[in-house]
Amino acid sequence: MLPNHYHVLVTTVDLKRTLSELGRFHGRTSFAWNGEEVSRGRQVWCNALDRDMRSEAHFWATMNYIHHNPVRHGYVSKWQDWPFSSARDYLESVGETTAAQTWRNFPLKGYGADWDEPSL
Repeated sequence: MLPNHYHVLVTTVDLKRTLSELGRFHGRTSFAWNGEEVSRGRQVWCNALDRDMRSEAHFWATMNYIHHNPVRHGYVSKWQDWPFSSARDYLESVGETTAAQTWRNFPLKGYGADWDEPSL
């Protein structure tokens, strides 16, 4: 979770329902925030994109991208320093050695480069 966007990697058996529930969540939160800030009609959430994981490599590159996102956007210099991320839990569960190996084995290269600008 970043100040202006978030990424989530989930498994679902019903993508249509998951996207519908996400839309309801976006609707409720944007309505509440716009009311609090007296900004009715302001667009809060821009879109939701779904991507099927095509392979194990795609999954792990996506996980690396999500954990690296606060670093990419300049909020922190290390994953575990961002308080609104699963990175610390991930590092605790697999250990730093495995996390580093996963980073090396499934590098980002240009993955996600056209999704948003690092300066966002």
